[in-house]
Amino acid sequence: MRAESVGPADRDAQPAAAPDASAPAQAAGPASDSPGGDWADLSPADARSRFRVGEVRPTSGIADAFAQANLIAVPQELAFDVLLFAQRNPKPCPVLGVLEPGQVTSDLLAGGDIRTDIPRYRVFENGVEVARPTDATDYWREDLVAFLVGCSFTFERALLEGGIALAHQDQGVNVPMFRTTRRCASGGRIGGPLVVSMRPIPASQVADAVRITSRYPAVHGAPVHVGSPSELGIADLSRPDFGDPVDIPAGHIPVFWACGVTPQAAVMESRPSFAIAHDPGHMLITDARDSDYLVP
Repeated sequence: MRAESVGPADRDAQPAAAPDASAPAQAAGPASDSPGGDWADLSPADARSRFRVGEVRPTSGIADAFAQANLIAVPQELAFDVLLFAQRNPKPCPVLGVLEPGQVTSDLLAGGDIRTDIPRYRVFENGVEVARPTDATDYWREDLVAFLVGCSFTFERALLEGGIALAHQDQGVNVPMFRTTRRCASGGRIGGPLVVSMRPIPASQVADAVRITSRYPAVHGAPVHVGSPSELGIADLSRPDFGDPVDIPAGHIPVFWACGVTPQAAVMESRPSFAIAHDPGHMLITDARDSDYLVP
């Protein structure tokens, strides 16, 4: 098992011994900075094979013609509650697939293994993160039901093709993500706040960003908010709850999309006995094409 100590992805829910929240989550830069610069052109299977042997990096821009997914895995006795939570909150929790107890692969990751093929995982006990391994095999349980939830990295290629730059890729960091004061509808024993990702967009291109992303409803679709972060209860854009801060250039407006880290925030608040998730920004790269989720 390759494992790392709990790091900075969430400042509010860590044990007292957790490392300094200001420490960077990883040394790796954006996908385009990798040796050979070939990450964007990888097949999903090739990307997953690199993660399987220990490569750790945010996945924005990797295998960029293919959809990415968040992971939340819970014991079977909680699975209906998570499914109900997702059904009641389709904007942040669009379910792309479900792996039943004992199942570790599916047609979304043919020949892959959900326990090893994500760059890094988070393991929760009673809502508290207790480990951040790069291989979750030793933590995986036979009773776990794994939900694959759509990710906004899926529509980033469309934004780039529309001439809209992505600050986190340009600056070589993970996308910033924030808890908000907006409440999600509870599902049984699972409830919590909406989490959003933020991308600064030139004011003249905000309408284009809304139009482009609205055509991908299965991966969060159009933004949930444009402009003032205080209206979402976000006090400081330089202190994301997950991911890394980005510089916001002059003339750019913060634009916020619903985020698939929302189920993790619900786990932290609802405190189920056990859960495994992806480390925010470190996604499962699926075999589905981004165009599979494009609507007219």
